[in-house]
Amino acid sequence: MFKRLFWMSAGFCAGVFTVMKAQAYVKANTPAPARQFLLGPDIDNVGLRTAQAMLREFNETRKARESELNKKYADRRH
Repeated sequence: MFKRLFWMSAGFCAGVFTVMKAQAYVKANTPAPARQFLLGPDIDNVGLRTAQAMLREFNETRKARESELNKKYADRRH
């Protein structure tokens, strides 16, 4: 169990480190118009915007699925 937790943590840290280095490389070595096209106008908050978009999409999908299940099961009258 602890080995698995260790390797999952190590993989997560390696992934975060890799993404941070890749973003730093893109920021340093691409022209401003290309950088704004890839990362958007607010370059410093790409991670935060991505997390917010993922959370928003998750909530929209969850609500749609909840509505679908309510129509299917809760609205049935026996």
